[in-house]
Amino acid sequence: MTNPSPPPAAGDPLADALYRDGFVGLKDALPAEWADQMLADFEVLYAEAERQDLSSRQGGGRGRIPRGPGEDPRRYYFAVHPERLLGFQDLVTHPVLDELCSNVLGDDYQLVEVGFDVALPGAVRQPLHRDFPIPEETKATGRLSSLAVNATCVDVTPEMGPLEIAPGSHFDDDSEFEKAMRVPPTMYERYLGRLERRMASRGDVSVRTGLTIHRGTQNTSARPRPVMILGVMGAGFETFAHHDFSMTRDYYDRLPDGLKAHLRRCTVSDRLHPVAQDYVLDFLLEEG
Repeated sequence: MTNPSPPPAAGDPLADALYRDGFVGLKDALPAEWADQMLADFEVLYAEAERQDLSSRQGGGRGRIPRGPGEDPRRYYFAVHPERLLGFQDLVTHPVLDELCSNVLGDDYQLVEVGFDVALPGAVRQPLHRDFPIPEETKATGRLSSLAVNATCVDVTPEMGPLEIAPGSHFDDDSEFEKAMRVPPTMYERYLGRLERRMASRGDVSVRTGLTIHRGTQNTSARPRPVMILGVMGAGFETFAHHDFSMTRDYYDRLPDGLKAHLRRCTVSDRLHPVAQDYVLDFLLEEG
């Protein structure tokens, strides 16, 4: 593994804000029409993933990962193939996003996954959590190993279950957390007063570290709240969970060379296979 570099020096406001707060927003980074197309893609891909879930009962791979309790959890995550998203290249070649990823993760940062998190009508509040334990390299150096890029597909309203996030919590000690990720109820008072609701609009993009304490909230509306999530890693780090990130040779060959430099962890093949979803966080199967 390469030696991790220290956090960015002052002078890059976005990187500094990300290291300070654990997230940063890019208002109107893309046109609202881009989000509308992403919503259309989501609807097609969600239906496919739902059908895959039905076939999984006969031995096929699961199409969606539950992120809520019960037989009908109303909250799911599922990874997708990049070429199924018409706006994928617009996002990953965005100059501000590219510069931010380079400044935080290094010029040779790697894209490792793209998918959707969706809170359907009736989704309940999640426990406070982080997405993975603090990597040992981060504890030792203070350098972040990965970023999650979030792009909402809809204009979020308070009724749709917006994300709540606790600024500055990404380096908090996790020794008392369940599996080093879930905040125990006895520690909630430390975070409840700090939570901010992220009311994103179509075209907004946010970048966060999965270490920042957060939770999805209740969706009491009649509409789903899908958000596209792009996973980005520093080249010297390994992912916490396996990611199925692949594209066809024809699609890959048409991408710009500058983008291909960030796709070294992508599998290139002649044809795509359904993404089998297998990474479940047990504590997210409970209400928070």
